[in-house]
Amino acid sequence: MDKNKITFFIVSNQSGQTRKLVIPARLAKIVSTFGILILMTLVAGVIDYLGLLYQTSENKRLKAENAQLTKQFQIVEGKISSLETSLERVTTFTTKIKLITNIESEDRSMKLAMPTQPPANQAIEEFDQPIDQRESSADLEKMDQEFQDKKPLNETQGELAENSGRDYQSLVIRVERAIKESQLREQSVLDLWETISEKQSLMNAIPNIRPARGWITSRFGYRVSPFTGRPSLHTGLDIAAAPGAPIFGPADGLVTFAGYDEGYGKMVTIDHGHGYQTRYGHLAHFYVQVGQRVNRWDIIASVGNTGRSTGPHLHYEVRLNGVPKNPAFFILDE
Repeated sequence: MDKNKITFFIVSNQSGQTRKLVIPARLAKIVSTFGILILMTLVAGVIDYLGLLYQTSENKRLKAENAQLTKQFQIVEGKISSLETSLERVTTFTTKIKLITNIESEDRSMKLAMPTQPPANQAIEEFDQPIDQRESSADLEKMDQEFQDKKPLNETQGELAENSGRDYQSLVIRVERAIKESQLREQSVLDLWETISEKQSLMNAIPNIRPARGWITSRFGYRVSPFTGRPSLHTGLDIAAAPGAPIFGPADGLVTFAGYDEGYGKMVTIDHGHGYQTRYGHLAHFYVQVGQRVNRWDIIASVGNTGRSTGPHLHYEVRLNGVPKNPAFFILDE
């Protein structure tokens, strides 16, 4: 027998015939080697394919978890933003109360920002200018827009911009700051409540509600006078409203004036005690008389267009010991 050849016998089950296939041994080895290589390649391919299927499944799972975590992160971030907004409102509200009750505040910068007695040479806007020289309400409202711009971020105090820092580290910082701030605000409010409880009569005398519903067309502060064209102090708020709209007393007090003034038109003045006094100008009608005691939310007059006025509105002033103050600092119901 030739050892360099391999013989294969093929027997048919149907015909019973036998066939002989003789191939060189070297060729058989080559075919076997290629067969083994092909089999190993197929096995490796199947294993890689199964690995890819598993990796794809794992990627889908990770993507689903990532989407869920992103959604949860957004929810937490929204709650933190809501908490920060609430803390800001509490801080503003507490600061207002401290200011109007003369309670010492830790942040004295707000108190310094309150207007004081104008300089001796500084003009104070009155209503004795010709009516045809006064600017329209639309122009005054346009001027007021500069007071309504958003305040810039103060990075020195750790404020974060809305579009930056949306990661885990910044969120942790915001959470820690909100927790500390809430603890400080809680203690501050408790201390404030104890102080206010001891000053109940003072609280009843403070004009802390908006006397009329409407939109503000002219704010308190120094500006170019629409009458003289020179810088002057507008001593109150102009609140535009429909003619006849009710005007409410912002605090308990005693009516000290109810009559007609050349500039203010029909006017009411209320002395609330503790140095607080309020004025109401350009009235259509007043429903109180001198010497009458009024309470907070009592209807004292109605919006009109009397005196030096270009349209129906209320000119509202708050004075403390005779000094004009910004009424917006006292309004707590908005």
